[in-house]
Amino acid sequence: MVSRQSRRYDTDMTVDNKPPSAGAGDVGPAAVHRHRWWALAAVALGVSLIIMDATVVNVALPVIIEDLKLDATQAEWMNAVYSLMFAALLLTLGRVGDLHGRRRLFLVGMIVFVLASVVAGFSMNGAELIGARLFQGVGAAMILPATLSTVNAVFTGRERAIAFAVWGSTIGGMAAVGPLVGGWLTTDVSWRWAFWLNVPVSLLVIVGILLFVPETRDDATQRGLDVTGVLMSSLGMGGIVFALIEGQNYGWWLQSSGGISPVPIALAGGLLLMAAFVRSQRLRIAAGRPVLVDLGLLGVRSFRYGSIAALIVALGEFGLLFTLPLLLQNALGFSALGTGWLIVSLAVGTFLVSGLTPQLTTRYGGRAVVRMGLALEAFAVAGLAVTLSAGISGWLIAMWLFGYGLGVGMATAQLTSVILAEIPVAESGQASGLQSTFRQLGSALGVAILGTLLISTLGASTSAHLADSGVPAPAAQQVVDVVKQSAGAVIPSLQATPATQTAGDAAAAGMIQASKVTTAVAAVIIGLGLAATWALPKIPAVPPEPAPAPDLPGITDSDAGRRRGVAPTVPDIQAV
Repeated sequence: MVSRQSRRYDTDMTVDNKPPSAGAGDVGPAAVHRHRWWALAAVALGVSLIIMDATVVNVALPVIIEDLKLDATQAEWMNAVYSLMFAALLLTLGRVGDLHGRRRLFLVGMIVFVLASVVAGFSMNGAELIGARLFQGVGAAMILPATLSTVNAVFTGRERAIAFAVWGSTIGGMAAVGPLVGGWLTTDVSWRWAFWLNVPVSLLVIVGILLFVPETRDDATQRGLDVTGVLMSSLGMGGIVFALIEGQNYGWWLQSSGGISPVPIALAGGLLLMAAFVRSQRLRIAAGRPVLVDLGLLGVRSFRYGSIAALIVALGEFGLLFTLPLLLQNALGFSALGTGWLIVSLAVGTFLVSGLTPQLTTRYGGRAVVRMGLALEAFAVAGLAVTLSAGISGWLIAMWLFGYGLGVGMATAQLTSVILAEIPVAESGQASGLQSTFRQLGSALGVAILGTLLISTLGASTSAHLADSGVPAPAAQQVVDVVKQSAGAVIPSLQATPATQTAGDAAAAGMIQASKVTTAVAAVIIGLGLAATWALPKIPAVPPEPAPAPDLPGITDSDAGRRRGVAPTVPDIQAV
């Protein structure tokens, strides 16, 4: 029996060897060589839209809530459903691309994404916007694996490292530009253009796909799809997220009408489906049938505990980025553009530390750098929680976010490397996709858990501050209800009206107190991620990769990879 650690790369990833006239987008080696950097531009720009869409929406969220009259539950779903669909379909759609062509999947994903963006911009209510965000998540789940595998198949040797560096820098840049663009559009134009901006950029990407991106596929992968696994995992994760988000709406056990709440039923059903999914995957592996997830990867200690850490950290990070703009705009008086500038300070910290991370890793090791980064993240978020007040300055908030960004820059990339360090090269692609799924699931859970915590704490805190302000109980309850339902978006209008200014000030104080609690919990969650890294084994130094084989006519990228005995490593995407 071959051990997991001794398996070698034997995947036949090919670029279709046909002239341009042979089929739509099928290009030969000469054309691939001539246009591969233009193909990289289309790939990087396409993925950057996924990243920018998340950061744009976070900044625009308070204005969207006010304009469409979203309640707090709908606001949570608007963000969570994107990450949920991303996580649920990422591995499945990546396999579809391997079987039927990554270029085709990339193209279809862009079409789905741009159409969903158009619908999102025209949405007139919460249901339409949530539905559009769902299909944006589907498109994103097509785009990400298709583009990663395309870069792996088209580039070899040193060019592959350069391609991923350019690609990653483009994505990082869009993560920084996203909050500013979203803040500017929301403040001076309309939040709808935060979605419609995707249209011209997507059309440019589609043209690039048609002209420059070659068709690639994995001819050696096992045929067939695990449709049952897809359904069980999707419905299971959906049931868990539904329970966490809708608990405030339906009640955790009983509804206000006295009937049994659907929340515990959905939670139990989700957990049972996930347990059935795990059993199904093990049985399919034993029978030699295609699976959605190779659960044997979790037997590798570094992968198991690293993925747990990644999920927990993403939960804290994305939950914080969901709740923070609500605080800044609804209670502290920042505009959407001002909020964008503050979030950019986080990205600046990430960029500045990225140049030092390789040296730190060489000196202290990847595991130690991950721990230092997570410790810095937890410290910065805890500092923000302690210093939050009505009079806090934007500079102090920016300082804490900058420190948080330093930690993100140190931890995220190195955590990915640590997770994959002991994975056999033949399974690096699936392992990278699985740990990306862990992160996306953590993102959805972060919005659900911290969003629900913020709203529930906001109600209790606002009620207490209204009582201290002498607001009569009947009027106070009305204020509490409207503040909770709007996730605090109604606070500025309450403060702007003389008759309700006292209630508005009390609600703002309640929002700040609730945010202190939520931010502190986010710090604790990140701390739990740090604790999970102590279970990581010490990763030995990896010897340098042998010099790449020269590119020869008629030799596919996978042929060169097999001669080197290495597999293309698929890096992870973590939106800031």
